[in-house]
Amino acid sequence: MFFRRRARMLRWLVGGRVGPVWMWKALLFFVAIGFACQLLGVIFNKSMHTAGRSIFTSPDAQGPSLGSCQPHTHIMFLKTHKTASSTVLNMLYRFGEERDLRFALPLGYQLGYPLPFNAHRVKGYQSRGAMEYHIMGNHMRFNKPEVEKVMPADTFYFSIIRNPVALAESSFAYYKEVAPAFRKAKTLGDFADDPRKYYDPRLRNNHYARNLLLFDFGMDHNDNFSEALAQRAEKMIRQTFKLILVSEYFDQSMILLRHALCWPLDAVVSFSLNARQQKPSIPGGMSASWVGKVATAAGVAGKGGRSQAKTATNITEDQREKLRQWNALDWHLYKSFNQTFWEEIHRFGHPQMEEEVALLRMRREDLARVCLRDGGKPVEAHRIRDKNIRPYQSGLVKILGYELQPGLDNATRMSCLRMIRPEIQYKDVLDAKQFLRPLAAQPQPVQQNQGPMVAGSSLLRQDSPRTGGRLVGGEAGRRTVEEVERDWARSRSMRRNQTLIGEPDKG
Repeated sequence: MFFRRRARMLRWLVGGRVGPVWMWKALLFFVAIGFACQLLGVIFNKSMHTAGRSIFTSPDAQGPSLGSCQPHTHIMFLKTHKTASSTVLNMLYRFGEERDLRFALPLGYQLGYPLPFNAHRVKGYQSRGAMEYHIMGNHMRFNKPEVEKVMPADTFYFSIIRNPVALAESSFAYYKEVAPAFRKAKTLGDFADDPRKYYDPRLRNNHYARNLLLFDFGMDHNDNFSEALAQRAEKMIRQTFKLILVSEYFDQSMILLRHALCWPLDAVVSFSLNARQQKPSIPGGMSASWVGKVATAAGVAGKGGRSQAKTATNITEDQREKLRQWNALDWHLYKSFNQTFWEEIHRFGHPQMEEEVALLRMRREDLARVCLRDGGKPVEAHRIRDKNIRPYQSGLVKILGYELQPGLDNATRMSCLRMIRPEIQYKDVLDAKQFLRPLAAQPQPVQQNQGPMVAGSSLLRQDSPRTGGRLVGGEAGRRTVEEVERDWARSRSMRRNQTLIGEPDKG
């Protein structure tokens, strides 16, 4: 009886005073939906904050403690060719941009290369000590007295080298249409069998075909090998450069560099830039992961940290030995500084090195998951939707790039963009920022049938991004008046410095 009365009272209240039952059901349904949306929103925001915005400010970004040292901000990096140096330069660009440091930028894209560096090749340079420059890292042929006019006395000098056989393979693919010696040879094997048949030291751009490392360090790369000459070159490098990295052991190199510069871990975490597309079958037993494949393409070690001296070309061991003999001065430098490199690791401590390399690789994977589409798999340039981050194409191979993950917040997107921005576009951004002018609209890249942009060349790719300057020579040339004037001065200088055509071959 009691329960029947209560039930009649509840029906009377709901039906007569407060509203029909269906209205209550609808109200409860919408309240439940609202609560669920709010809960999902909290979870989503927390997920985005954890995976995106906070990843660059998390404790993992700093890495293991470096003690009480202060970060180096005066840095000179000799950017050697085909040694994963574009990836290193990207680190310097990021570090400097994030801290508003001043770069010693070139007037164009290289600091007068292949001529010996001159201080007046630095944009804005007036005289020694007139302006403080923090970072110098674009391609140059090293010339210490001129570099010292630009950089402060406490500058940290470092560079990177690579096995000359792997370097020759990469150079042959990249500079095939630029270096006459490579252009004449059908394959790298043909060149290796008889280099003197194809090589003429008097021809422009043939420096890419012999002892390229020694040339970049500013020394005569055409001298015949002697132990005394090789040791003298080694001594000159050691007197100036405090650290020589080895591209085959790229991750270990980054740990040594981090400790030498007293930088946070994120400053030396990178994605390989300017990496070449490889054939499906790559000698050397690299990991099947995208990190391993790109590391091979860039000429660096994969997750195993082992040297990958083998190349993607079908050359015999006898031809490899011939390339070592042809590049004997570079081979001496590589062996000597590779030994020094492992002595540094021994002093550092192998257990600690293994631990920090593991942290670096873990951090790289974490950043790839946040920053890069499809887990960071590199893609061909024409498949990159944002045309402003398509890598420059040159030679016979395709240069790969990356796509950003969609939906990133602005701060995370900017940090991720810095890590994948190609060298040419990044230089333009820094130039515009440092000299306070807006970036010119960048033309759409043409990805096929384009010649490479090389030092001293009178033609540039149509899609090379430029900043400012009146164009001359029609659309095909797409060169500014300033560039024409520089090329005119360069050609006069080149005529004074080059060997005369009529002189005998030095061998």
